[in-house]
Amino acid sequence: MGKKELTFTSKFLLTLASGYELMPALLSNPHQWRKWSMFGFKNPSSAYGAVYQLYKKGLIKYVDKNNEKFIRLTKKGQIKALLAKAGIAQVQKWDGKWRLFIFDIPESSRTERNRLRNLLKKNGYYKLQASVFVSPYPLNREAISYLKQTGLIEYIRILRVDEIDDDKDLKKRFNLK
Repeated sequence: MGKKELTFTSKFLLTLASGYELMPALLSNPHQWRKWSMFGFKNPSSAYGAVYQLYKKGLIKYVDKNNEKFIRLTKKGQIKALLAKAGIAQVQKWDGKWRLFIFDIPESSRTERNRLRNLLKKNGYYKLQASVFVSPYPLNREAISYLKQTGLIEYIRILRVDEIDDDKDLKKRFNLK
């Protein structure tokens, strides 16, 4: 599984989620440009446009603090940042147990169900059936937090299983001995 580059939105929201507040005024000072170039911007106008799109989507809000404007995550932005962080798989050593992830999410929440499937795939889970995924490794804390904050956890069961009959194909898929 190749390593994917995070999008601007993910990088920016993760930075804000880590408690870092950014001032839009930074863009007016050329000496502060490096702080924005870490997000891949080539010029100030592209940064303004991207930040405005996040504002329009309701992921960030502007806050006045000591007569200066800061950017802060909204609740929606916090969930989006958590989802981005949850999608970063962590390398672990296998403890000999399988993790089965079983869910039954209503059709009315199709978008969330698809996000969940993508999250599981990003974390290295293999799809056994439409709503059953398996992995030799547990899901990371951020993913579990995301499931709790979005309320999806009530539709999910996570099982730790000692053995699965004829798991040779799974061991081969995950490069396990």
